[in-house]
Amino acid sequence: MPRSVNAVASRARRKKILKGAKGFYGKRKNVYTVAKNVLEKGLGYKYVGRKLKKREYRSLWIVRINAAVREEGMNYSTFINRLSSKGINLNRKVLADLAMNEPETFKNLVAQVK
Repeated sequence: MPRSVNAVASRARRKKILKGAKGFYGKRKNVYTVAKNVLEKGLGYKYVGRKLKKREYRSLWIVRINAAVREEGMNYSTFINRLSSKGINLNRKVLADLAMNEPETFKNLVAQVK
């Protein structure tokens, strides 16, 4: 009995890897073994990058809030502490957006917690 190799599935598997490596430089885009390794590594970086993105945005928001609050004569930690003690539940993303795009509203908020 002849050996069954299931060429259809094998080709599909290879095509999927090579399609993912589209746009890579040199052998990385058209040699299966190289493309597979590079793509695996890239997908790992992609996963880590999604976590780093959240971390970096949070630190950016904190910097923006701190800069806006210091103009009002307070520092970031005091501002956040007083917000929570007053029961004002706004996250850092919203606070940073207010500080950047609506400074008057943000000044009123700072005056409220002073």
